[in-house]
Amino acid sequence: MPSVNIPYDEPPQRCDGAPDPPVAEDISVDRITSFHGKLNRFLLTNSSAAGTTNRPASPLKRDLDALEPKREATTTDLDRVPLHGRQTRSTTASPKRPKVERTVPTTARPTTITRSRSSSSIPQSPTALPQKSPRRRKPPPTHTPTAADSLLRDTIPANLTLLFVGVNPGIRTGTTGFAYAHPSNLYWKLLHSSGITSIRHPPSDTYKLPALYNVGNTNIVERPSRDASMLSKAEMDAGVPVLEAKVAAQRPEAVCLVGKGIWEAVWRVRHGRAIRKEEFRYGWQDEAENMGCTDGSDWAGAPVFVATTTSGLAAGMSIPEKEAVWAELGAWVVKRRTETGFVASEI
Repeated sequence: MPSVNIPYDEPPQRCDGAPDPPVAEDISVDRITSFHGKLNRFLLTNSSAAGTTNRPASPLKRDLDALEPKREATTTDLDRVPLHGRQTRSTTASPKRPKVERTVPTTARPTTITRSRSSSSIPQSPTALPQKSPRRRKPPPTHTPTAADSLLRDTIPANLTLLFVGVNPGIRTGTTGFAYAHPSNLYWKLLHSSGITSIRHPPSDTYKLPALYNVGNTNIVERPSRDASMLSKAEMDAGVPVLEAKVAAQRPEAVCLVGKGIWEAVWRVRHGRAIRKEEFRYGWQDEAENMGCTDGSDWAGAPVFVATTTSGLAAGMSIPEKEAVWAELGAWVVKRRTETGFVASEI
């Protein structure tokens, strides 16, 4: 670093007119390295700010500081103030930009509706669709149907090949007068799949069956109901003697009981107790169980075949299982009609 000669004839004058401090003649000052004491002041200031020394300022430093005019603190000086005992870097403050308030037009964004789980928090618009009212169930009928309310009539001409015995008429059957009239009933489907009928007839052909296939229909209970579970055991048992009398009078070759419940009622009346599980079976029953046999009669009675129920409400057996039982009955009916030479009459 090159040497700089700085004139030092007399100490600087104070601006405030105060008398000059005495100058110590016995203290030598290095004019080149001290810069009139400013370098020492800077070093002493940094040392005290960093907490490296606690020594008081020298008399020369106090005299030189008194010669400098006092000035107000600026932003640069404030930036030099240590925070938490650390020296901070001085930065030049940038001019602040004026805030510009932005106005958004009211039509800039459409009004949105936030959906929540509670429908009460959603604002209802005038064009909102009305809510559907809960589905009302039909009240139960106040009138209990009787046998006189049913339009169904027995089809039992003499010498039938097979007589079908149902539990009782359903509501639609009693209203229309056609056997097994409900669409969910499998009676007409099983008649066709078993070979008893050549086509699948509608319920309206109920009264054509004797002439076309030599089969007929009756029921153990004449009172209509929505399903067989609405009948009591006493009501079922009371229909057994009536059924026996019908079979004895018309003498069909065989009787088919459409449903396990009918055979259970017949068993209770004949044996005075409920049938045991190991005693029940579908298909042909023992000869001792023939129906319509009376004392002193030369007729041995009609063999009994127990078929599955055809109700659509009964789900205990699958359709293939039901068809297998009915196929056995159908094979016998076709065989008997061939052996007897039955010929369908024109209707």
